Amino acid sequence: MCGRFTIAIAVGWQKRFQLQDQTTPVQPRYNITPSQQVPIIVRENPNRLIMMQWGLIPSWAKDPKIGSRLINARAETLHERPAFRTLLRRSRCLVPATGFYEWKKTETMKIPHYIHQKDNAIFAFAGLYDSWRSPGATDNLLTFTIITTEPNALIATIHNRMPAIVRQEYEYLWLRPEPLSLDEVKQILNPYPDDQLEAYRVSFAVNNPKIESEELIKPLI
Repeated sequence: MCGRFTIAIAVGWQKRFQLQDQTTPVQPRYNITPSQQVPIIVRENPNRLIMMQWGLIPSWAKDPKIGSRLINARAETLHERPAFRTLLRRSRCLVPATGFYEWKKTETMKIPHYIHQKDNAIFAFAGLYDSWRSPGATDNLLTFTIITTEPNALIATIHNRMPAIVRQEYEYLWLRPEPLSLDEVKQILNPYPDDQLEAYRVSFAVNNPKIESEELIKPLI
């Protein structure tokens, strides 16, 4: 799964993601957790940056608490789950990030690790989003989920799942308004090459969602 990630780079997004503008401010984040507002890229001719809440609440949901159970969506079953099937056709998004955390289970504890690109560049997870309105409310709430896939060789030593990182050359395809074929979906959601990523152990301080510091992503020596 993917339950925590970072956005250490807050500049250069307009060029990197071909945004029309960047009126939505982006702040460096080092411990993003579910239920928080996150900057998301959507395709709206051209691309737009929109704040959304992490944890998908489908438009048809009666109880918003479902969002806490839908922070991730398995790539292998997107076409089977009612919460994701329609969104895969029309509501795909990119979730910008510079790294993510996974916990390696041992017999006595879970050890946090930080995974990022070797060049420290910004990248994007594949995501799905929807719009939900609470009864009696006047505004819609935009929420999203991060798609996960099988781990590559590097992540497999830490966890049995990893977020689906979209290769930059496939980002436009993932955001296009038209539906994708099954082959295209499989191609985009394949595990990211392990030789482009680095993983190392970090402080247990990341376990506390209230801690937000660049120190969290530093290797534990």
